[in-house]
Amino acid sequence: MKQVILVKPSFDDLWFRKECMEDPETMSYNAGYDVSYFGYHYDTGCIDFPKEKWKAWYEKSMNNPEIFYAYIKDVETNTFVGYINFHKTGDYYSMGVLVNSKFRGQGYMRPALRELFKEAKKRKIDALYDSVPFSRKNALKVFLDEGFEIVETAISTKFGKDDEVAIIRKFIK
Repeated sequence: MKQVILVKPSFDDLWFRKECMEDPETMSYNAGYDVSYFGYHYDTGCIDFPKEKWKAWYEKSMNNPEIFYAYIKDVETNTFVGYINFHKTGDYYSMGVLVNSKFRGQGYMRPALRELFKEAKKRKIDALYDSVPFSRKNALKVFLDEGFEIVETAISTKFGKDDEVAIIRKFIK
């Protein structure tokens, strides 16, 4: 299993977030949803992250006690491979994990999740939630193997077609 650490990115490290968010292969999972927010590209799932947006994003995301955001860093190669986060959404914490397409399938998601659980435990968070389309079988398998459970299903629309989604939860012990 890969050895990773979670590191709070410096402002100057936001190049990696930009690289991930603007890479069609990395963001392909995000394509085709009917959402409307700044810089979203329906066809690729990419989200623009121009330098002039970095300061506001950094101040909002890195200085809020209800948000945790970190890069996933491979200890051996000293390389950023993705990012992971959780944030308060109403009365629960929603989480997300993204592994850059260059590093997918190499065993980074599982150890990154385990590090995220440690951070959530330190902050006394009871549970983390995410939503994962059933079509993303490998990702869903890792989540379930790491103790998440499917608490409900929902239907979203991707490229105009129904896409069944698992709403998952993991209690933090």
